[in-house]
Amino acid sequence: MRRPVRRLLGVPVCALTAALLLAGCGGGSGDGGEERTAASKSAAPTARPMTLEAMGKAVGCTTAPQEAGKTLDFRQGVCKSAHAQFVLLTFDTAEGQRDWLDTAMIYGGVYLVGDRWVLSADPRSEMEKLRGELGGKIEESPYGASPAAS
Repeated sequence: MRRPVRRLLGVPVCALTAALLLAGCGGGSGDGGEERTAASKSAAPTARPMTLEAMGKAVGCTTAPQEAGKTLDFRQGVCKSAHAQFVLLTFDTAEGQRDWLDTAMIYGGVYLVGDRWVLSADPRSEMEKLRGELGGKIEESPYGASPAAS
């Protein structure tokens, strides 16, 4: 049995807030249901595991990601590129990643999800562009934007 609430308790509050804030900042039209389904099912390159530093380089951050949190099973960092602000997460296990995403989805947001990594960007268009380069799939909460973004 998964215990996403238990995982949430290990997340620094400010780190989770930052991730959810950035995740909910992407705009959308309508309910996005068809868009989510199409984006999740369309083909993309296979997304390999990465470190925070490798993710920062891949997304074009102007400086190394500033680590915003480390728990037993994931690291979180934030950085900026010329085009976007990013929240980057790397996970030790796929199960830990899924537990984190299940919990984050309760609060809303949009995420680019790869093999044991997740990123969120403001604006959302950056995640869509990076999906072609990094692989992975875009996952969007059925609850819409995060409450803090409203």
